[in-house]
Amino acid sequence: MADAAGGLPSSRSAPVIGVGRPPWWVLLLSALVTLGVTVDLLNRGWLERMDLRVSEVVSVWDLRHSDAYWFVWAFTQAGGRGFILIVLAALVGWLAVRRRTLVPLVRVLMALALLTAVVYAFKYGTGRTAPAYPGSFFHRDGASYPSGHVANAVLMWGVARWTAVEYGLPAWTQRTTWALSILGPLCTGVAMVALDFHWVTDAVVGLAVGLLLLGVVHALDAVVVSRWVRARAGRSQP
Repeated sequence: MADAAGGLPSSRSAPVIGVGRPPWWVLLLSALVTLGVTVDLLNRGWLERMDLRVSEVVSVWDLRHSDAYWFVWAFTQAGGRGFILIVLAALVGWLAVRRRTLVPLVRVLMALALLTAVVYAFKYGTGRTAPAYPGSFFHRDGASYPSGHVANAVLMWGVARWTAVEYGLPAWTQRTTWALSILGPLCTGVAMVALDFHWVTDAVVGLAVGLLLLGVVHALDAVVVSRWVRARAGRSQP
């Protein structure tokens, strides 16, 4: 029930952040980055040489065999599918029970399907080996490019933020999901490169692909999911 001023229902918090839909120029930039980096790598350009230099420095640190390994590895889980899905399952389940809506579940499943299809198409299409191979090569056994953890962090934390804002969850929840949508991909990418699990370009294109997929999920929701919900509710289409 709406309050006296006609605003949001009293059981909801007012939005303190935006839903995080990527603007068109961010999507365009992400597409150009994805295309440009991919073409450069397949042509064995300067970005590959940059990756090799960074990997040489990181391999000297040898964090994978140091006491700091588990500390750094923990940051990679900010993009781990298991950890994020646990958080999203709690969020989606709470909304299904308290708000009686399955829309967040549909969005999560749609995002997961797109993420899996697109990222693995890139991985097996390019066949880039990971730094541990060693060296940067392109053949059927490679599956390093782009970083699925980074793409996952961008897309799924973005969906979590969107859900928290749209359904008027408490302000601290909205701010927490906003922070995770920004810090999650950053921490994941840096940790993956620091442990020599991924090349720098893997992380960069993982970020770009995640943003593109987040834009696609928002677009599909606007033209399919939300219209279906309005139709089920008996409201007129715009």
